[in-house]
Amino acid sequence: MKRRELIKHIALLTGAAVAGSEFFLSGCKSNDKTLVGFFTEKDISFFDEVAETILPKTNTPGAKDAAAGKFIASYSTDCYDELQLKTLKEGISKLNDAAEKKYGNDFIQINASQRQELLTETDGEAKKYNAEKEQPGKQRPPHYFTLMKQMALLGFFTSKPGATQVLRYVPVPGKYHGCIDYKEGETSWA
Repeated sequence: MKRRELIKHIALLTGAAVAGSEFFLSGCKSNDKTLVGFFTEKDISFFDEVAETILPKTNTPGAKDAAAGKFIASYSTDCYDELQLKTLKEGISKLNDAAEKKYGNDFIQINASQRQELLTETDGEAKKYNAEKEQPGKQRPPHYFTLMKQMALLGFFTSKPGATQVLRYVPVPGKYHGCIDYKEGETSWA
């Protein structure tokens, strides 16, 4: 092969690689199902309010600052089986129904103290439900509030605000100190 032909082939191949890269990289794009799939924007707002009630903003960031609602919707859509997803989706309706019954409004529309009271009661129900679920011969999905609460905590503490502003964060840890005394009120490490 002559040098000019080789240069033409190389130019053609590298040009085709650059021009055709969109075709090959199209599989790498994220199709976030939370916006068009199983959970709606209203559901994500609901999850944000539940997570913010569990982890409110004080002198540290709250769950909304960490976009916990979007995390809950995205994580559950990607990682939960159909039964868990159905349980979680029905949980939105159940919490709204409980808020409507007790306070005359949807969960999002009641005030913060009412939300706290409702979620505390729901957490008690969830603990009883999960204790009964663990008995032999009972095959039931986890309680919807248990799923919401676990994902709110996971989403918050694995987010940038949760890990860097709430937990003690060292981007490049130093040497290992295996035996350090615990001081009352000390935060955990990220």
